[in-house]
Amino acid sequence: MRILLVEDEEDLGFAIKQVLVGEKYIVDWVTDGAQAWHHLESEWTDYTVAIIDWLIPEVSGLELCKRLRSHQSALPVLMLTALGEPENRVTGLDAGADDYLVKPFVMVELLARLRALQRRSPQLRTEIWRIGRFTLDDANTTLTVEPPDEQTGDQEAQSIPLTLKEFQVLAYLMENPNRTIPGSKIRYQLWDLDEEPVSNVVAAQIRLVRRKFSRYGCDCPIKTVAGQGYRFEP
Repeated sequence: MRILLVEDEEDLGFAIKQVLVGEKYIVDWVTDGAQAWHHLESEWTDYTVAIIDWLIPEVSGLELCKRLRSHQSALPVLMLTALGEPENRVTGLDAGADDYLVKPFVMVELLARLRALQRRSPQLRTEIWRIGRFTLDDANTTLTVEPPDEQTGDQEAQSIPLTLKEFQVLAYLMENPNRTIPGSKIRYQLWDLDEEPVSNVVAAQIRLVRRKFSRYGCDCPIKTVAGQGYRFEP
């Protein structure tokens, strides 16, 4: 899950990002509304939730919510603010926020509210991807590969443990089966935008995934389409 965090308080923003990264989220953290809108409009990143402070420079969190909804975006928004009066909550929710968390708050409540958004929003729910012979389980970052139909006997399904990045790559490709996705799109979607860009980071990760499949005696369903990108072919 990729999260856009919009928080101009440096200490709080850093703390929230560290907690979210520790929970396996990919987080882009910006400190004003103009940067946030630039990210939200980008064709390179698809966010699954936004955590937005109300009182931020350039474009307020309230205005960001209004813009999203005017563009027919269903992106779930958790609004953070020190404005805790009932009328403020009503204003934030009416602007398009899905939930409202008043500062100061504890991180466990932030995580709980994210889980609540997951339960309410189909696009955020914990997933088990099943495509062909492949089942990817978000709960334990494991891929299960069933033997081919033509194989008989006592051959059993193979369980392949994955690193976090291997899991993220497979999950993203399995969400788009038989669709060729450019390596640059995968990099922008699955790597922190604050990190120094490495041109071959996606190719290197794909190689690691293929080695993992080979180590467990399975054919890798990720195909390279020359000059275009990668495709998951179940």
